[in-house]
Amino acid sequence: PLEIVVALHIGTVNYGNIGAADRLDFTVIGPAVNLVNRIETAAKTLGRPIVMSREVAEACGNTAASLGRHRLRGLSHDIELFTPG
Repeated sequence: PLEIVVALHIGTVNYGNIGAADRLDFTVIGPAVNLVNRIETAAKTLGRPIVMSREVAEACGNTAASLGRHRLRGLSHDIELFTPG
């Protein structure tokens, strides 16, 4: 069986190809990328296949169920996480 984790967040990112002319790698960077990476780590810890930020939960019409507030690495405040309801 294949097990995956999906972390969802909305935010601004910078993207593009980085590297040498003969080896370019497409990448995204920015605070939104960092936060969704932290959410992914929390999803694994929580054993949930889909975890999202408040911003995504609100964009989905508040149909998501709260997983409570969690301290994520590198952040000075707790973040409320959600899963599909």
